[in-house]
Amino acid sequence: MKAKKKSALRPSRRSLSALAAVAGVAALGLAAMAPASAAQAEPATQGVKPTVVLVHGAFADSSSWNGVITRLRHEGYPVEAPANPLRGLASDAEYLESYLKSVKGPIVLVGHSYGGSVISEAAARNPKVKALVYVAAFVPDKDETPAELGDRFPGATLPSALQSVTYPLADGGTGTDLYVQKDKFHEAFAADVPQSVTNLMAVTQRPLAASVFDEKSTETAWKTIPSWDLVTTKDHVIAPDEQRFMARRARAHTVEIKSSHAAPVSHPGAVAGLIEQAARASCD
Repeated sequence: MKAKKKSALRPSRRSLSALAAVAGVAALGLAAMAPASAAQAEPATQGVKPTVVLVHGAFADSSSWNGVITRLRHEGYPVEAPANPLRGLASDAEYLESYLKSVKGPIVLVGHSYGGSVISEAAARNPKVKALVYVAAFVPDKDETPAELGDRFPGATLPSALQSVTYPLADGGTGTDLYVQKDKFHEAFAADVPQSVTNLMAVTQRPLAASVFDEKSTETAWKTIPSWDLVTTKDHVIAPDEQRFMARRARAHTVEIKSSHAAPVSHPGAVAGLIEQAARASCD
C-alpha cells in the first residue's frame, strides 16, 4: 500500500514535461509583455520623422514633386503632396489648412512658386508646422500681392508667355484662367529641363486664376516659424533679386542654385536636401 501511495503522489515524467512546457510558455509570455509595451512606447517619442507636405505652384501639379518625393521617402520621411486648387489665395489657403488637420505629428511644409504664398497663410495658426521651406517661391508680407512684388523687381519674362482663357462663374460672371503658352513653356518656366519633359509639362499644366496676382496676403507664418529658402538664379518666373529680398526679410536659411523656376523637376536632390536640413534642425 505504501508503495502505491508513493507512486500516486510522485509526478510521472510525462506530467513533469507538460508542466515544464506550460511554465516555459507562461514565463515567455510574462517576459515578453513588459519589453513589448516599452518597445511600443519608444517610437512615440524617439526617431519619429516629420511628415513633409509639398505644395505645388501655378502651371504645375503634384507630379512635379516626384523626384523630391522619391528621395525623401528613401530617407524614411512620410510625404504628402496634395493638389493646390489655384483658385485664389484665401480659398487655396483654407483648403490646405483643412488638409493639414488630417496629418498626424510634426510637419515640414514646403511651397514652390505661388505655393509659397499659400503655405504662409495656411500655417499661421497650426502648431504642428515646425518648419517652412520655400522653393523658388513667393514669401509675401501682409497686404502684399504677387503683382506688386513683381513690379518692384523686374526681370521675369513669364508675363509675356501667358495666355488668358475665360470661363463662366457660378454667379453668372466671368473668370479668367492663365496658362503658359505651350511653345514658350520650356524657355519661360523650365529651361534646364529636357525639352521632351517640358513638352509634357506644358500639356498637363494646371491653370492659375488671374485674380491671384492682385490678391493680398493676410498671414505671415514665416514671422513665427523657422524658414528655409531655395533661391533659383536662372529663374524667369520670379526674379532672383526678388527671391533674395523675400528670403532676407524672412530671415530664412538660404541656399542658391543655378536653376530655372522648375527646381523640383531639374534639381530634386538639392530641393530634398534643403527639406531634410529643415527637418533635422526643427524636429530632432
